[in-house]
Amino acid sequence: MDVKKLEEIVFQTRRDIVRMVHKVSSGHPGGSLGCTEFFIALYHEIMNINTDFDMDGINEDLFFLSNGHISPVFYSALARRGYFPVKELNTFRLLDSRLQGHPTTHEGLPGVRIASGSLGQGMSVALGAAQAKKLNKDNSLVFSLHGDGELQEGQNWEAIMYASAKKVDNLIATIDYNGQQIDGSTDQVLSLGNLDEKFKAFGWEVIHIKQGNNISEVVKGLQKAKELSGNGKPICVLLHTIMGNGVDFMMHTHAWHGKAPNDEQLDKALSQNPETLGDY
Repeated sequence: MDVKKLEEIVFQTRRDIVRMVHKVSSGHPGGSLGCTEFFIALYHEIMNINTDFDMDGINEDLFFLSNGHISPVFYSALARRGYFPVKELNTFRLLDSRLQGHPTTHEGLPGVRIASGSLGQGMSVALGAAQAKKLNKDNSLVFSLHGDGELQEGQNWEAIMYASAKKVDNLIATIDYNGQQIDGSTDQVLSLGNLDEKFKAFGWEVIHIKQGNNISEVVKGLQKAKELSGNGKPICVLLHTIMGNGVDFMMHTHAWHGKAPNDEQLDKALSQNPETLGDY
């Protein structure tokens, strides 16, 4: 693990996020910034992937983004990993762009396997893909990401119950555990209770990544999750993050869930994240 290199990608990804959202005055920077380290760890250290993309993904690890509104970080991660040209980030949310506000498949954007944005559905899709790999004798893993507030959707818990009952132990589902959602804190909107104990009660293996915005800790945590796979239980990673991480005025608040920075705010955000790989 080259921590310095990974941190450089993190800085550049944050720049990509705020620049994309600023240009069209639309998008979701808060959650995107909070999950930057996760995406960089996943795509540069953890997953066995093939950037020569095809939808089947045979003999490679798969990733499904359930909370599709954080598409800016997803698009940046894919582009910076080589799935499509980095310059295409400049088309985010424009008419006829492949980079719509929520990822969809009909534009044919490499790296995107499902349309997401209707919250609560990603767990079911990832579970189906994981079972398909088992049926096909494919030993690769399936990773997914979900917002914590998204777990207020009941469909999640049907899938969570099914995954353990059928011993889908090649599934690693990560929860972005930042305690914030569009209308306020998760405790204010609808308390999630003790997620650790809930997942365990549903028969899952649970690990915490307490420093979800520390790239080294995220890599170590996801590596541990991989080591736990194949032991009869699906794995839940509770990733403790800070919404808006890396841009001081966006941190620790739901206010930037779906709000774009103005010109002055963009300059301030960019000043806190040095250009390392070249802006698109």
